[in-house]
Amino acid sequence: MERLVGTISRGIRAPIIREGDDIAAIVVDSVLAAAKSEGFALRDRDVVAVTEAVVARAQGNYATTAQIAKDVREKVGEETLGVLFPILSRNRFAICLKGIAMGAKKIVLQLSYPADEVGNALVDLDALDEKGVDPYRDVLTEAKWRELFGYTKHLFTGVDYIAYYKELIESCGCEAEVILANDCRAILPYAKTVLCCDIHSRARTKRLLTAAGAEKVFGLDDILNAPVDGSGCNEKYGLLGSNKATEDKVKLFPRDCQPIVERIQAELLARTGKRVEVMVYGDGAFRDPVGKIWELADPVVSPAYTAGLEGQPNEVKLKYLADNDFADLSGEALQAAISDYIRKKDGDLTGKMVSQGTTPRRLTDLIGSLCDLTSGSGDKGTPIILVQGYFDNYAE
Repeated sequence: MERLVGTISRGIRAPIIREGDDIAAIVVDSVLAAAKSEGFALRDRDVVAVTEAVVARAQGNYATTAQIAKDVREKVGEETLGVLFPILSRNRFAICLKGIAMGAKKIVLQLSYPADEVGNALVDLDALDEKGVDPYRDVLTEAKWRELFGYTKHLFTGVDYIAYYKELIESCGCEAEVILANDCRAILPYAKTVLCCDIHSRARTKRLLTAAGAEKVFGLDDILNAPVDGSGCNEKYGLLGSNKATEDKVKLFPRDCQPIVERIQAELLARTGKRVEVMVYGDGAFRDPVGKIWELADPVVSPAYTAGLEGQPNEVKLKYLADNDFADLSGEALQAAISDYIRKKDGDLTGKMVSQGTTPRRLTDLIGSLCDLTSGSGDKGTPIILVQGYFDNYAE
C-alpha cells in the first residue's frame, strides 16, 4: 500500500544538556526512546538533526567577556577601534560588544541603516525617502540621525539600539562615538583599525577596507579563534554564531562537529539497521515578511552533516507536468504517467523547464530551516529533530 503521508518533522525531547555530557549518546537514546514511546520506526534516509546550542554546551565551548577583552586588547593594541556593521541583538551581539569594549579605549561604532545585516530595522525605509536621505551615499553622525529621526525603537524588542549600544560601551569605561553609513570605508576617517562584525559579507568587507588603506582589519571570526586563558574557541568562526549565556559569558558556535554526526549515524545503524542522515543545525535561512528579519545570524545553517545531505534537491514540478506534458490525462492515468516520469527523470535537472519553480537551495539549508522552525527558540525542550519522508516523492 502506498504511503499517504509525506514529510514529517518531529521535535524530540531530551534531557537538559550540561558540559561534559556525551551528546552523541544522548541523541541516539532520545530518538530511540521517542520512537518506542510514540510507536514509529526509523527508516533509511530519515534525518536526525541536533541543534548547535546543545552541542556547544556539551563541549563546554564558552568564553567570558574578560577573555574576549584580552583577545581584543592583544590584537588591537592602543588604537581607536572601528566596530563595523554589528547586528542589532541583545542576545547575539551585545554580550560580545561588552567584551570588545572592555578591551578597547575608544570605539567608533558604525551601524548600517535603515536595518542591520539580518533585517533588524533602525528606521523605516519610507522615513529615509521622506527626509531625503540616500542610504547608499550619506554618512550620518549620531547628532544628525537624532535630528532627522529622533529616538526610534525596534518593532519587536522596543529597544533604541543606538542608545543601547553606546551606553553599553561607555559602561565598560570605553569612549564611544556612533556613525551610520552603509559603505564600510566610511569608518576609515575615524579609525584605521577595524573590527568587522558582519556575518555573511565579512570577506568582501575585509577586502574593501584593506584596499582602502586600513592598517589592521579583523572580523569577529578572528576573535577567539584560539583559546584565551582556558576559554573555548572556534578556529573557523571565532565569535560568529555566539550568543549570550550569562551576563558575562558567551556560548560559542560548536567546533569539531563532524565526528559527532558520523558517530550518531553509526550508532543508529548498529542499533536499528537503518542508515539515517545526521546534521547539526543552527539558525534557519528564512525571512519574516512583517518584521523583515532574516533569521540567519549564524555563519552557516549547518556546521556538520553526513554525506547523504550534500547537494540540492533534484525535483520536477508536478503542476508543470499536469498542465503541459500530460494535460490530456486525468485520474489514474495522470497519476501513473507522472509517477513514471519521476522514476525516469534525469539525474541533474538544473536549468530544465520541468524543474522551474522548485527550490534551488542546498539540502542542509532547507532541512535546517525546517528543523529550526520545528524546535523553536524557547521552551519547547526539543533540541533534536527527526525528519522522515523528506526524500520521498510522488512515485514512491
